[in-house]
Parts: sequence; structure tokens; C-alpha cells
Amino acid sequence: MNCEVCQLKELDVEYFEIGEVLRCILHTIFFHRALGLVRPKDVDLELFEITYVQCGDVELEKKVDEKIDQFIDRVEKHPNKKNQICLSFFEVKNKQATWFTHKVEHLYWEQWYINLNVAQHPKPHSGKSHHSKLVLDPGESASDERNARRATLESSLHEVLFQIIKFVNEKKDHIPLIPNMEGVSFPYEITISSSSDSAFGMDMFKRMLQTGHPTMLS
Repeated sequence: MNCEVCQLKELDVEYFEIGEVLRCILHTIFFHRALGLVRPKDVDLELFEITYVQCGDVELEKKVDEKIDQFIDRVEKHPNKKNQICLSFFEVKNKQATWFTHKVEHLYWEQWYINLNVAQHPKPHSGKSHHSKLVLDPGESASDERNARRATLESSLHEVLFQIIKFVNEKKDHIPLIPNMEGVSFPYEITISSSSDSAFGMDMFKRMLQTGHPTMLS
């Protein structure tokens, strides 16, 4: 089976922006790959002038939030690393059963790689120094820098959303027949990984070649 892969543009984010950014991207993908009828729900981001659409499925929203929480937890435990989420859609095929097992095979037909570079900031100095005001009162220049960075991220997030729309409009032939199942989404899984070097993503790719699917992290 042909598996289409989309590497989304890397985004530079701060810790407190992770949740909104990932929620926006993941739900946008799910909405454009939804099965049958959905109940579209517009969501306005609090940090950016961006509105995206969710499928209106409570169970899907819950699972996405659980994965985002796992991602944030991993960022806390492994700082100073680039981080990646992979959303994979697959078909479920029953393989020939043996005497003791019933094997199920996942045939991946589409994978989305979301790449985040989470900024790490030094903690404010706790000592009572006459320089402490410089930390507590960054001034206009720091405020302007934050506003510029936020505007850059908002623009980049718009680019990612357009990248998703362009991909789903151009890549259709690989989509399998709609399965006879409940729910708004094709079978899927969300995996998380991180790395500190430029070879980020290659280890997961090698595992895919060996096993046929990404490795789930505990």
C-alpha cells in the first residue's frame, strides 16, 4: 500500500503555546480526513488570530488532549530537544492466525509529522541583586521582541494550515475505502519522539522500515 507522508513546517514555540498549536494542527488534519457526517465546531485560538474547525466529537477531542499532555510532559523531561508528533492513519487487516494468536496488521496509508522547536528560557535569578530589575522589568525592547516573535509564529502557523489543505486537496488516490465502523475518524495513532541533533526523525524512519509502523513511546 502506498503511504503518503507530509512533513509539516517546523514551528518555533514557547512552552505555554504548545497546547494551542498542537490542538489547532491535529484537529485541522482530523477534520479534513473525517469520515461521513461530522458536527463542525469553530474554535478561536486565544493566543493567535486564527480560527480552526474541529469535528465535534468528544471522544476524539479527549484523545487528542491526552496525547498533547504526554507531549508536554516529554518536553519537560527532555528540554533542549526538538520534538515531533506523528499522526498516522491506517487500515486494519487480519493476518493468518496461528495456534495461539490472532494477528492484526496495520497498513499505514498516510502520516503527518508535526515538528516543534520549543524555546528554553533561563530561570530568573532568585538572589536579591541590584541587577534583578533587569529580569523583572524587561522593558519595551523585550516586549517588542515577544510581539514580533508571536507574529512570526502566527504567520508560520497559517502556513502550516495552508500546507495541510494543499496536501489533502492534492493527495486523494491513496485513501482507502471508508471502513464499516463507528466514529468520525479512520483508524489512527499518534506517536511522539524527540532528538537533539539534525538527524531528528531518521531513527523513527528506520524503525518504520524495520517494523512497518512507528514505535510507540511509553
